[in-house]
Amino acid sequence: MSNTRRTFLTVGATTAAALGAGAVTAVSANAAEVPRTRPEPVYETPLGIAMEGYPSAHPVRFLRLVNQGETVNMAYLDIAPAPHSPQGVSGRTVLLLHGKNFDGGAWEPTARALAAAGHRVVVPDQIGFGRSSKPALEYSFELLARNTVALLDQLEVARADVIGHSMGGMLGVRFALEHPDRTGRLVLANPVGLEDYRELVPALSTERLFADELANTGLEGIRAFYRAYVVQWRRAYERNVELRYRVTLGGEYPRWALASARTYQMAYHQPVLADLPRLRLPVLLVIGQKDRAAIGKSYATPENRAKLGDFPVLGRRAAAAIPGARLVELADVGHLPQLEARERFEREVLAFLRD
Repeated sequence: MSNTRRTFLTVGATTAAALGAGAVTAVSANAAEVPRTRPEPVYETPLGIAMEGYPSAHPVRFLRLVNQGETVNMAYLDIAPAPHSPQGVSGRTVLLLHGKNFDGGAWEPTARALAAAGHRVVVPDQIGFGRSSKPALEYSFELLARNTVALLDQLEVARADVIGHSMGGMLGVRFALEHPDRTGRLVLANPVGLEDYRELVPALSTERLFADELANTGLEGIRAFYRAYVVQWRRAYERNVELRYRVTLGGEYPRWALASARTYQMAYHQPVLADLPRLRLPVLLVIGQKDRAAIGKSYATPENRAKLGDFPVLGRRAAAAIPGARLVELADVGHLPQLEARERFEREVLAFLRD
């Protein structure tokens, strides 16, 4: 299988040589310098596109939905608050929304901290991601928001605080605007969508995106992609690499790849930047200052690529645009503040939820 890697959400500076001839994935320089004291894991067992059989820290449940005439299953975790939390049971529910290249299980440390602080925690895998169905839909943030409301209805949750990471931040903004009565507070952790990618990235057909995703099968390319998200790689982040690579080994990978291409179109064609001033709820922005992630960055010209994903600037602009928003800037942190600066992130979020 090809080792060529063209990513739909890329970060860092272009280093084609790191991935072989013709590669265009952006890889940060620090990723290549991480000392390797142990051999990198090698995965040989395929994984189904719904992560069948992959262990979960909490029981996985499913909600059956009908989207555009197709019956689908939405996976989710419903984590009860710790009964002996020092803060007591808050009576509040926190909804965690994952990014495009992640699943709900990637929220595990944050979910554990929130539950320990007395919050009920609901963690869905959106349709098209993680353990949920991978239908060939016309994806939209409105659709995913409606699905999420249906999940809250199923769980009898009237109102939730929302934390969105990466593309989950775009969904969080849309959820808060479409369903303000269901949204308490909103936390955006290095959200993409703080710029309109259509201005600097060319539009592409779904067929082109699908073909490029089908080529994303090289383990080292996938590992380099996730390394580029962070300032310092830790073996704990390897879970994302394992899931992404093992899915490529399975017979249903083309269906996964098509869902990925279609959700790329959603993020590209449905910007939320202009909607930020319309938010009318408490908002916390947590921005890792070393992040350079952007939808479709590898498809942009070198000149435009250099302009994309400037999170120090984007975070400040977003904070100025959102009425009353609070901005926390984390130095020497990349795209995963909830993992790279876990204790600080959890402290800021818990304080925000208490205020």
